[in-house]
Amino acid sequence: MANLKEIKRKIASVKGTQKTTRAMKLVSSAKLKRAEEIATRSKVYATKLTELLTEIAQKMSQNNADGIDNVFMKENKNPKRVDIVFVTSDKGLCGGFNHQTIKQANKIMQEYVDAGVEVRLSGVGKKGIAFFKYNQVEMLNQIDDLSSKPDYARSTELIDSLVKDYVAGETDKIILIHNGYVNMIVQKVYTQQLLPIDTSSLEITKSVALSEMEVEPDDDDTLLEALVQKYVEYTMYYALLDSLAAEHSARMQAMDAATNNAGEMVKKLSIAYNKARQEAITTELIEIISGMESLK
Repeated sequence: MANLKEIKRKIASVKGTQKTTRAMKLVSSAKLKRAEEIATRSKVYATKLTELLTEIAQKMSQNNADGIDNVFMKENKNPKRVDIVFVTSDKGLCGGFNHQTIKQANKIMQEYVDAGVEVRLSGVGKKGIAFFKYNQVEMLNQIDDLSSKPDYARSTELIDSLVKDYVAGETDKIILIHNGYVNMIVQKVYTQQLLPIDTSSLEITKSVALSEMEVEPDDDDTLLEALVQKYVEYTMYYALLDSLAAEHSARMQAMDAATNNAGEMVKKLSIAYNKARQEAITTELIEIISGMESLK
């Protein structure tokens, strides 16, 4: 009977866990809808900002036979110091969501270190920060409670400090890594070079090419610098929004899988309980019959 009580206790425990994971799945599903809407609206603005930057860069290139001579677009072939910014979640229970981002950040960082380049690491999100702290990796910036609650002012404060160092010549490159939302079941890790802006990655669409906007030579540097500043700030903010939507979708999947696994475990434990119960009943019947036979 002790065995029966133990199995019964396990079934109750697994059912309790199943209720929790099912509730977490529903919560993540509701949060995902809101996060997805915000990320989708923000992507429209980010796309238009990229198109505008592309157009101005193209017009400046046309006005200058030697190409664009601007600090934000000068690629350093032999960088000495690189800033890497990664975004992870503040909470766990979201499958391999954080692991994928950390793995990519580790990979990029190691490539630069192997090439003799100094790397400054900036982390957003408790999970990623905890990992690098545990591995005794020095970090320049550690920001909690931003990936779970994206805030434009706080994200701007972070990226502006790195841009300031880049403009001053203290760093040669800024790289942003985050796990982004593709759809409800797919997340993708994005590695983006924020500065210097890779002009080869700026695609000229028909709408951009047909624009009648004119850029005066005297104003082009001022305009480009202001636009690049806004582009970098919003790209950082959008990465937080995109990462949050991906986090909720990953957690929803993880909790769905956990709920299904709990259901399977309850089935197996129920079968084991019934078998143990049948064995106990059979043993009792044999004892009763044996006792009656001995009395004859």
